[in-house]
Amino acid sequence: MDLGLKGKVVIITGASKGLGAAFAEAFAAEGCKVVITARSKDELGRLASKLEQNGTQALAVAGDITNSADVHNLVNQAVERFGTVHILVNNAGGVEGFTPFEELAKEDWVRVFNLNLFSAIELSGLVLPYMKKQHWGRIINISSESGIQPDPVMPHYNAAKAALNNLTKSLSKAYAQDGILVNTVSPAFIKTPLVDQVMAEQARIQGVTQSQAEEAFLRQNRPHIELKRAGLPEEVASAVVFMASEQASFITGTNLRVDGGSVASV
Repeated sequence: MDLGLKGKVVIITGASKGLGAAFAEAFAAEGCKVVITARSKDELGRLASKLEQNGTQALAVAGDITNSADVHNLVNQAVERFGTVHILVNNAGGVEGFTPFEELAKEDWVRVFNLNLFSAIELSGLVLPYMKKQHWGRIINISSESGIQPDPVMPHYNAAKAALNNLTKSLSKAYAQDGILVNTVSPAFIKTPLVDQVMAEQARIQGVTQSQAEEAFLRQNRPHIELKRAGLPEEVASAVVFMASEQASFITGTNLRVDGGSVASV
C-alpha cells in the first residue's frame, strides 16, 4: 500500500528515543524528510546519523520544547532546510511518578501542562501557516489512555492529556477547510527504554525478574489491557504513520487508541 508520504516533511518532538525514535524510523521508511527534536543532542545526533545512513534526509535540532525560543528555532531550521512542514507529530510529553493529588504543588501542574499541552499548542500555531499555504497538513497529537480513562494518581498528567484530546477536536474543526487533518493517537503501556528502566528498578526492589515485575505492574495498574502485555513502539508508529497518510484522508478529529483494549468506554 502506497501511503503517499514520499517527500513530505515531518517534525517529530521527543524524538531521541522510545516512541519518538520509532516514529522517525517509520516516517523515514515511507520516504519522508525527517526533522527530530529533543533535549539530548547526542542521542538525536545518533538517530539522525542512522536515518541518513539509510538514505533519509534528516535534521536534528536539539532543544527544550517548553522553551519558546527553542520552538521557534526548530520550525525556522526545518523550513530553512526543507522549505515547509507537512506533518507535525506532537510526541513530547510525560510525567514523573504516580503522584497523588494532595502531594502536587501548583508548580507540578504548570510543568506538566507546559510539556504535555502548551508545547503542542505553540508548535501547532507555528506550523499552521505553512500547512494552510500548501492546503495540506497533518497534526498528530500523542496523548494517552489516561486522557480518556484517568488514573486515581497523577491527575495533572491525566488532565493535560484530556485537554490535548479536546485541542485535537477543536483544531480539526477549525482547519478542515484548509486541507489540514488533526488527530490524536493514544497509546497505553508501551515498552520504551524509559519503561524498561522503571521496570528494571521495580524488579530490583521486589527481588524478581524484570518480566515478573512487568506482569505484576500490568495486573495491579493496567488490568484492563485485554492483550495482557505491553505494546511495542513499532505498533504505535504504524498507527501514527497511517494517520498522516493519504490513506487516512477522510479522518480528522479522531482519537485512535492503541491500547490493547485497555479503555472500556465505547
